[in-house]
Amino acid sequence: MMNPLSAALDMQRQGLEAMTGASEKSQVLDDRMETLESVEVGETPSEVVYTENKLELLHYKPEDAGIEVPDDEKEPVPILIIYALINRPYILDLQPSRSVVRRLLEAGHDVYLIDWNEPTRLDQHLTLDDYVNRYIENCVNEVAERSGQDSINILGYCMGGTMSTMYAALHPEKVNALGLMAAGLCFDQTGGMLEIWGDQEHYDPELLTETYGNVPSEMLDVGFALMDPVNNYVSKYIRLYDNLENEGFVENFARMEKWLGDGVDVAGAAYEQFLEDIYQENKLYKNELELDGKHVDLGKLEMPILQIIGEYDHLIPPGASKPFNEVVPSEDVRTIEYSTGHIGLSVSSSSHENVWPEVCDWYAARNEGGPDHVEPDEPDLDASTDEAVEAEEAEDIAEAADVESVAGIGPTYAERLHEAGIETTEDLYESDVDHVVEVSQASRSRVEDWFEQVQ
Repeated sequence: MMNPLSAALDMQRQGLEAMTGASEKSQVLDDRMETLESVEVGETPSEVVYTENKLELLHYKPEDAGIEVPDDEKEPVPILIIYALINRPYILDLQPSRSVVRRLLEAGHDVYLIDWNEPTRLDQHLTLDDYVNRYIENCVNEVAERSGQDSINILGYCMGGTMSTMYAALHPEKVNALGLMAAGLCFDQTGGMLEIWGDQEHYDPELLTETYGNVPSEMLDVGFALMDPVNNYVSKYIRLYDNLENEGFVENFARMEKWLGDGVDVAGAAYEQFLEDIYQENKLYKNELELDGKHVDLGKLEMPILQIIGEYDHLIPPGASKPFNEVVPSEDVRTIEYSTGHIGLSVSSSSHENVWPEVCDWYAARNEGGPDHVEPDEPDLDASTDEAVEAEEAEDIAEAADVESVAGIGPTYAERLHEAGIETTEDLYESDVDHVVEVSQASRSRVEDWFEQVQ
């Protein structure tokens, strides 16, 4: 049994420590409050190259961001990032060390991003057809014309991924490769919190749009926060207090809070259509969706598709994304599922270390004419016997061709491999994956793809 005097002294000690800690925190409180109010976000420089209504199309250039990319490592096919209509897109450029935009630029990609900005009361009748077949279509055309490409790469995030899928199905000839990041694509008892909002028995989106016109951002913010009320209204502020003396922690907290509080209203008609057609009736996944009478035919999605999924995403759980892979005809479908949440895919340091290098490599390997893409020659199946023999002989020669003939090995990787004595595809075949990763400085997934090609 504890001595009462010892217990009293222990309580006194804990009280004095708490008072000392509170005193120390009070000394930095003014500075931290200033940090919370003045922290910068979306710092990567950009140029507005196209506008329509409230929309702004931003173009990011590596040289403007202080990023040096050798000419032979620049990708010819640009990436257009399409974010959701909810919140601001600078979550993809929250800070330099955790910026998806910068990761793409550093990998040699030419990056564009759509900033939808906030609709006014006059925009309440904008539909999904307006966003997909007018706004996105015009931005894709602008990017294609500026880059001299017939088709471009798209990276859609959240609701932006859903709309990107609609666009790619309606305009497949204009999409080189389609990246879908935490995209809601299948809603059939998948467990996502937003699926509850789409419950036809308990929620009628028309009642909201008839009252407000556009859906107020404040209402959406509260709805999202109530998905995890203890963390959003209590726990995170306790963590802030406990780390008040850690300036880096406070800066990261401030950036996230600034983004969370910087919501935008959603055009009423588009919101209503999205809730009813996508969440309530699951029309996209069922291949029944139409935009202004035009069938959004999933059978047209034959381009390469990449799904980037958060294992712990409570907003768009894996079950709302992965089944989509089974209903598209593309023969080049890949899924990266990482142990993070919906927002963590774009802002967590581990995602930037482990996910985004793979994403950058995936796009690069699918860019025709890029430094890391070599289009293999295929023998003519209708050739004469002599031509078929010649094709077979050429194929045998190719087996021992320079490693640069492997798709995904550009001049830079080839030079590193040559320096390590790996000069031909036969040398690569006889090498070890770990060794090639080390000498080439390429990601493991890319190296494994090289080995698959020379097997």
